[in-house]
Amino acid sequence: MSPTLPLTRLQVIGVPSFGRAAVQAGQLDVLAYLSAGVYDQAQVPYDYVEPAMPPPAGAPIHGNSYNDNVRYNGEAGAVVAAAVAAARRANDAILLTGGNCHNATGVLGGLQDAHGPAARIGLVWFDAHGDFNTPHTTITGSLGGMPVAVCAGLALPEWRERSRISAPLPTDRIILVDVRNLDPAEERLIRATSAVVAAPAPGFPGQDLQQAVADLAARVDMIYLHIDADILDAAFVPHHLTREPRGPDMRQVLSAVDAVLATGKVAALAIVSVYFDGESDADIQSGVELVSGALRAWKRHGTPEVHTCQR
Repeated sequence: MSPTLPLTRLQVIGVPSFGRAAVQAGQLDVLAYLSAGVYDQAQVPYDYVEPAMPPPAGAPIHGNSYNDNVRYNGEAGAVVAAAVAAARRANDAILLTGGNCHNATGVLGGLQDAHGPAARIGLVWFDAHGDFNTPHTTITGSLGGMPVAVCAGLALPEWRERSRISAPLPTDRIILVDVRNLDPAEERLIRATSAVVAAPAPGFPGQDLQQAVADLAARVDMIYLHIDADILDAAFVPHHLTREPRGPDMRQVLSAVDAVLATGKVAALAIVSVYFDGESDADIQSGVELVSGALRAWKRHGTPEVHTCQR
């Protein structure tokens, strides 16, 4: 098992968001984090970079053909993967902000690129949705509901391969936290795999998160912790494109985040899909609180010592 080391240096990767308000939403959340000084909460040196993401093959992205969007997600994943791999080879911890759940394939691809396809990577996915759909299970056809299935090798290999994922992620290394809104066929698919559904807080459905995370941490070299802001109850993210009611509050989510970071195994953290659209800045405030709270916890608990694969 890899020993835990103090969090000593951070690479922040800011990615623009797409969706309602398009790039503006991503620019606003990324700029809000910088202006609020949230990255200083880690109390370690950090570099900030905004990778040059490929332009969508038309405007808006969701108006393109299905295959164009799959290809674009793979190309965007490759850009994120390159940034993640470069930072991991420099032994930096990774924080991705802005962007959306599509970027998860790039984070996983970058970790594999740096540490090798045999690296034992675990994924802890905080989201109101499973994002475990395939083209055969989805109701809406949205690619935003598929990145976990893509990472696991269950769908859209072009997206996965372009994102530099050499080895699909075994489903017994996936914990889905909350996922209170699942398509019926998506839920059946999850139940047919070894993925675990865990509760974000007492009183919510799912396995005990602390026990599930402890089991995962004992079997992996590192963890990628992914947080979609819509895990929060809709009151905290009123402009989120996929907000859902009856979710956990900020205190409950940050407590669950702390439980994952307490393993000392988190090498990469993404906090995505924080939108600003309207007169209220509640979503940005929630994003700032999520990033700040997570960084303070990460500083307390540390990160794994892992070796990179030299290429």
